Amino acid sequence: MTKIRAAITAVHGTVPEKKLTNFDLEKMVDTNDEWITTRTGIKERRIVEEGEAFSDFGAEIVRTICEKRGIDVLDIDMIIVGTITGDYVFPSTSNVICDKAGAKNAWGYDVSAACSGFIFSLTTGQQFIETGFAKKVIVIGGDVMSSIINYKDRATCIIFGDGFGGVLLEPSEDGDGIQDAIMRADGSGREFLIQKVGGSYEPITEDNVNSPDRYVFQEGRTVFKHAVTNMAGVSAEIMERNNLVGDDINWLVPHQANLRIIDATANRMGIGSDKVMVNIEKYGNTTSGTIPLCLWEWEDKLKKGDNVVLSAFGGGFTWGAIYLKWAYNAK
Repeated sequence: MTKIRAAITAVHGTVPEKKLTNFDLEKMVDTNDEWITTRTGIKERRIVEEGEAFSDFGAEIVRTICEKRGIDVLDIDMIIVGTITGDYVFPSTSNVICDKAGAKNAWGYDVSAACSGFIFSLTTGQQFIETGFAKKVIVIGGDVMSSIINYKDRATCIIFGDGFGGVLLEPSEDGDGIQDAIMRADGSGREFLIQKVGGSYEPITEDNVNSPDRYVFQEGRTVFKHAVTNMAGVSAEIMERNNLVGDDINWLVPHQANLRIIDATANRMGIGSDKVMVNIEKYGNTTSGTIPLCLWEWEDKLKKGDNVVLSAFGGGFTWGAIYLKWAYNAK
């Protein structure tokens, strides 16, 4: 019996028009373009305008994916959204996107895994496809990081931006699609990358409404160390588990957190920079949005049957890697 695999059959990404460059940040905090570029690889990032919501960008992704695939939005069975900055605490951003996109036959939910949100969501969608529960699942990753960033904190405001991307998963019987996935989590790392105020453990009150703890906190050195070790490690592990070497990999699609972390991952996998998707200089770290944005920008370079590894590390800590065979040639 032929194994059903979950294959990516369409992709789309979108970012806000407003740019926040390193030179803009020089006027806001004690930093400069050379310092940011040298340590992160980031030159600019995109920021939503007032009144722009995640669900607006998400609905555009759904409609465009359906257009590219030549299907009706009513054909979509599920929409799964990886994010930590949804429109509301509830309802889920998935529900709002279904409404705004006109996906009246779809259901879904949000997945919270910080920067690993897209790959965690993709493996979730994979299960519904492989079991036959759904035929068409759209997986969206993205974040409005500007909504939880303190633009007086130079340790974090230089890193993050806003961006969104998504893919369509459909059943495949020709061997293409998701081949393997390894997901990991370690909650003991939460203190090093966290938004402390705003959840049920420490709700917003009159006393803390202006506290810096309402925004993202990151202990950079510790996060960097864990990210390099775990993101590179899990990428090498998934290759070893599938008897792959560097020459077998056509593309690494890494989470765009820091150029040095990306380089360390590629080196551990034994692949050159010509096989690594990098757009961090334009968008910064869009958290759950980085990997699908890369797939969108490189779509015309991806060929059917290409061996692709997606790899991410995020707050929590969360991390993981997915090995897939690309399922189509872009038109």
